[in-house]
Amino acid sequence: MRVCVIGSGYVGLVTAACLADSGNHVVAVDKDERKVKLLSSGVCTIYEPGLEEMLKANLAADRLRFSTDIRQAVASARVVFVAVGTPPREDGSADLSNIDAVAREIGRAIVGLTVVVMKSTVPVGTCAHVSKLIAAETQQPFHVVSNPEFLKEGNAVDDFFRPDRVVIGTDDAEAGDIVAELYKPFVRNNKPILIMSRTASEMTKYAANCYLATRISFINEIATMCESLGVNVDEVRRGIGFDVRIGHHFLYPGLGYGGSCFPKDVLALAHTAKEAGVECGILNAVTRRNALQREGLVRQIRRRLGPRLDQRRIVVWGLAFKPKTDDVREAPAISVIEDLLKDGAKIAVHDPRALESAKAALGGRVSYHADAYEPLKGADALVACTEWMEYRSVDFKRIHDELKQPVIFDGRNIWDPELMRRYGFEYFSIGRPAVKPT
Repeated sequence: MRVCVIGSGYVGLVTAACLADSGNHVVAVDKDERKVKLLSSGVCTIYEPGLEEMLKANLAADRLRFSTDIRQAVASARVVFVAVGTPPREDGSADLSNIDAVAREIGRAIVGLTVVVMKSTVPVGTCAHVSKLIAAETQQPFHVVSNPEFLKEGNAVDDFFRPDRVVIGTDDAEAGDIVAELYKPFVRNNKPILIMSRTASEMTKYAANCYLATRISFINEIATMCESLGVNVDEVRRGIGFDVRIGHHFLYPGLGYGGSCFPKDVLALAHTAKEAGVECGILNAVTRRNALQREGLVRQIRRRLGPRLDQRRIVVWGLAFKPKTDDVREAPAISVIEDLLKDGAKIAVHDPRALESAKAALGGRVSYHADAYEPLKGADALVACTEWMEYRSVDFKRIHDELKQPVIFDGRNIWDPELMRRYGFEYFSIGRPAVKPT
């Protein structure tokens, strides 16, 4: 099938590459000429395991190409995916200006029956709104379908190829069937393709992300109580996780959620609720708890190293909002670093993938290190903010010897407290009793 994907950001690029890899002919459109040039030469503009290899393979097979010409790409496609950003406004609502602009462009470009697929995360009613915008620009037949993405950064390619479910929201059965045809190669393991109304599909995306964010905030609130009561949250987490009604997923205490989805989606759904006159205490509390987690780690650091940090040098391991990505959008590490910089601390950072991404947020205010151990010498403390696999089994003796004082703040509960005790660290984590050297 001939497909156009508008937007070559995270969702758009993964969608374009995966659809091309299943045999479709895909044109991915982006207005950023530099990005299009890089992608056309096989250079992946984001880090996602397996994506660059797929990009190069499908460029070579002539099933995938990149362009800045939206009109030509839309005119030649039977299915057009919209995967442009919907960033939050100051009031938390989703900014649909990119969606509106693209809808008008599509209306001016379509030739013959076209299925427009909304892949971007959008508020309830957006597909109907987009239909009106397109209809104002064309007499050609078209249908607008909702098809939310459920990709996890760091595992997006596998998620696309092996989805838990595919959600398609449509008011036209034929249009729904056309989109379902694109996904049939990926659901041979009997996972469902769920056909529903467009509004239900739009709500499903927000409800899923907000529920997961709520679980994270819930266990973090329990962890805070555990710290105050001298309880080990790991024991509590295991105790509730084996209840089949609860399960273990997203019950790991830490610095909270970040990235391009959860923070803005929680705000957007809360705003939708307010506009609809619905009391939305849970979602507002989720956002507040997420902010408190980051503030809590900074308070721990201040209590131990403060009250003034202007004579302290602190090493931060992990900048990306989660492992296996270079994405630092809404990353807890960035918030923690900003607060420490305000206190006058000197900060040195390491991340396996996100050093370049972090420079846009932190600039020259911190020192960047490709080697994790290099900045430790003479530092006052190590702070872990992202649970990269390569941090799990490190040279603890070297860390102990390099630090001016063997103090670790673990914002992701990466390490075992008893192991830290044996190596002689003073160790602070989330929701677990502090370890003091004997």
